[in-house]
Amino acid sequence: MKPELSVVMPCLNEAETLAVCIQKAQGFFEREQVKGEVVIADNGSTDGSQKIARDLGARVVNVPEKGYGNALIGGIKAAEGTYCMMGDADDSYDFSNMMPYLEKLREGYDLVMGNRFKGGIKKGAMPFLHRYLGNPVLSFIGRLFFNSPIGDFHCGLRGFSKEAFYKMDLKTTGMEFASEMIVSSSLKNLKIAEVPTILSPDGRSRPPHLNTWRDGWRHLRFLLLYSPQWLFLIPGLFLMILGGVVSIALLTGPITIGNTTFDVHTLLFAAGFLLIGFQFVLFYGLTKVFTVENGLLPKSNKYDRLFKSITMEKGLIVGAILVFIGVGLSLYAYSNWQELNYGDITNNSILRKVVPAITSGLLGVQIILFSLFFSILGLKK
Repeated sequence: MKPELSVVMPCLNEAETLAVCIQKAQGFFEREQVKGEVVIADNGSTDGSQKIARDLGARVVNVPEKGYGNALIGGIKAAEGTYCMMGDADDSYDFSNMMPYLEKLREGYDLVMGNRFKGGIKKGAMPFLHRYLGNPVLSFIGRLFFNSPIGDFHCGLRGFSKEAFYKMDLKTTGMEFASEMIVSSSLKNLKIAEVPTILSPDGRSRPPHLNTWRDGWRHLRFLLLYSPQWLFLIPGLFLMILGGVVSIALLTGPITIGNTTFDVHTLLFAAGFLLIGFQFVLFYGLTKVFTVENGLLPKSNKYDRLFKSITMEKGLIVGAILVFIGVGLSLYAYSNWQELNYGDITNNSILRKVVPAITSGLLGVQIILFSLFFSILGLKK
């Protein structure tokens, strides 16, 4: 008979704790009368882990491609159960207490996450930096960027339906696989639940495979790259608004606040903020098209409206108008300079024409180039 639940454990030299993890899972199957299997996704163990697993009746799947994500993807694809539970084989998670997960899966949830902060973290189970900095910060960013309800993004014990796993279409090969599973589920509107779980100290005598700074950066990098809105659009709009407001305020003349006077030099910096912010916004548009057309992010109605409202022709027209405005202001500034017989410019009024002229011209060229490249990226559409 087809098993209802497959417990998938990634394995790389876990001989010390593998047996107790397998026995706990098998004990759960027997006690709760669940038709289940244990799948060991071996990533090249050299300590006899494969023999331990086979002797205990677990199924071993050899995954030659290195990486936490690769191991799990290989094991999950080989699993035969309707539902899958994944968890580390270091005895830090209790495989004998999986019923809360299975009950949620039976209710129709696509992904069921454990929450160690609600269930309890035993003394020595989680390093100080992970508990009070890494996990809370990365989980907060994940909730903010992707509107996810999950409070513990990196809990290693989680369950999901096999059908939902294929909908997630996961691609990462390292530790960031854990974040991608939640992000993909959130973006694709899968049903997500969370249950308390207890984290115990690692039962191995050797150091864990997890590297605090390297893998923490990989998780953060993934969250940023999968959210072009927070990576490009929001910072870009902030810089554009700041630069635009300050530029408009300084075009009419200097502004004095206290003992400090802001003049054309501040105007130059403000124009720079405006241009940099606009560049960020353009990158958001290009990144959005690339990620959607290559299947990295789901397509939405907002995306379709983007293509209807932003066309190459409109962009070329707007860009050309801004270039002409820049050229016109430049000629006007040149005529003022001519009146000075091309001498030293001591009057800041000329610079108040030069800075907007250059800014307008650069914005126009950027829009023209963006329109052309935007259309090239969207040729598939």
